[in-house]
Amino acid sequence: MSLKMRAKQLKSDIPIVFLALKDKETPFLAKFFAGVVIVYALSPVDLIPDFIPVLGYLDDLILLPGLIALTLKLIPDDVMMRCRNDAQTNGIGRKKWYYALPFIAIWVVILTTAVRLLWR
Repeated sequence: MSLKMRAKQLKSDIPIVFLALKDKETPFLAKFFAGVVIVYALSPVDLIPDFIPVLGYLDDLILLPGLIALTLKLIPDDVMMRCRNDAQTNGIGRKKWYYALPFIAIWVVILTTAVRLLWR
């Protein structure tokens, strides 16, 4: 499989990782890495900030796909197939904005608190 095809496959597997996180048959280690992947993918905070030339985007290009690939290897095949079917049936991949709502709420609380502290 070419690198471009592998990247497209990893991108389409992100909703499957989210579903596997909620599955009871997914091992704890896979759930841990699935949670890390989802939090890192949706978080506006990066390990290396994007404003740093070249290095800022390398963590997104290397770290995130690596974490997704590791998580996918830790998820049992039967759970993967079930989650893949659920994602296709329910159209999970099309509702990406929905998963960002907790992070938006956290940032609104942080910014509101900062403004209140500065306003005093």
